[in-house]
Amino acid sequence: MPPSLPSPHPQRTALHNEIHARPPEALTPPLAISHVVMWADAARREASREHLAALLRDNHLAPPDARMTHLRADLGTFHVRWELHTEFISWTFSAPLQAQGFGRQEPAGALAAVPREWLAALPGQCLCQLNLWVLQMGTLPDSALLAHVLREETLVASSIADGHAQVFTDFALQADGSSRMVLLAGAMSPRRVGRAVQRLLEIETYRMTALMGLPVAREAGEALAQAERELAALAEAIRVAERDAEAQLLDRLTRLAGQVESLYAATHARFSASSAYFELVDRRIRDIGEARLRNLQTIGEFMDRRLSPARSTCEWAVRRQNALSERVSRVSNLLRTRVEIAQEQGTQQLLASMNQRQDMQLRLQSTVEGLSVAAITYYVVGLVSYLAKGAQKLGWPWSPESTAAVAIPVVALGVWWSLRRMHHRLFRNMH
Repeated sequence: MPPSLPSPHPQRTALHNEIHARPPEALTPPLAISHVVMWADAARREASREHLAALLRDNHLAPPDARMTHLRADLGTFHVRWELHTEFISWTFSAPLQAQGFGRQEPAGALAAVPREWLAALPGQCLCQLNLWVLQMGTLPDSALLAHVLREETLVASSIADGHAQVFTDFALQADGSSRMVLLAGAMSPRRVGRAVQRLLEIETYRMTALMGLPVAREAGEALAQAERELAALAEAIRVAERDAEAQLLDRLTRLAGQVESLYAATHARFSASSAYFELVDRRIRDIGEARLRNLQTIGEFMDRRLSPARSTCEWAVRRQNALSERVSRVSNLLRTRVEIAQEQGTQQLLASMNQRQDMQLRLQSTVEGLSVAAITYYVVGLVSYLAKGAQKLGWPWSPESTAAVAIPVVALGVWWSLRRMHHRLFRNMH
């Protein structure tokens, strides 16, 4: 009886199988391969699953399930490979190729075997279309390759897979909107041919997806230039501004900071994705193990020369955004410090004014207290005088006037002492 194990993590199986995702196919030349990359949002990526299901149902095959992200199927006249990525869908079609007629006429791509109406309705926007022909090495002379497939003036070629294969391309768009590549395979196993083909397709795919950040960087450059001019004008205005204009300048600066952060939020994801795609291009080029072939430019050299400006533009846009954000923050801190200093000075002036008013209030209070003592004394002495008049008839020896005169200092002292005691009691309660 097997031992009882703890309950598994809900993602354990999916994470374990991730290393087996999108494995390369075993390919045997000659083959025609067409690779189509459709740029799509989440809705269209899900629609591609239904589109694939329709193709499979037409060929009496089971549709993909809702969690599947890649599928390979043999449809008789052609093979299809569907892969669902974060931002795009890749479709790879392959069909047998008649290598004998390859050098004598325009070669047919694998898309010729795919139903036209179904192909035209692929969800998304076509970002990449590559026709790749895989031939056995030695079956095609160079003259036929250049005459019917590639352009000699832009030819790029290299020896790959430790010299067991040669790849040729010109990175040019043909009249049908596709680019072209030829792989000549030597003594290689079908699985090794499949790995080489997959890496070549991924180089073209990630090259195009990496370049999606370039137009964003160019548009961001214009917005950044305008923001930099606005910041420079604000910095100069802050330098010469009067105190009354600081609130308005702070409002303008806050609006500018909002614009910069909004631009950063709108472009950060695209620039991060492009950076990752550029790294994938570099990695796939290293994986194919290029070597120079007959003094021709290699794929790695071509990519390094042609992609470097685009990559630098995207990286420069990111650095420029970060630098502008930091400058806006510094100017904002400077202006806020200036406003805070002005507020502190105003607070000090207010406190000084409050102290003066408090001193005046204390003086008025002292005056009022003196008047209060006199008024209370006068009232109490009046009562004493009335009492003395009544008491005189009962035998009080002093006249009312004498009684009142004697009572005045006693009453005044008692009233003053009572007020002072009350003030001390209130003071203690406040503290």
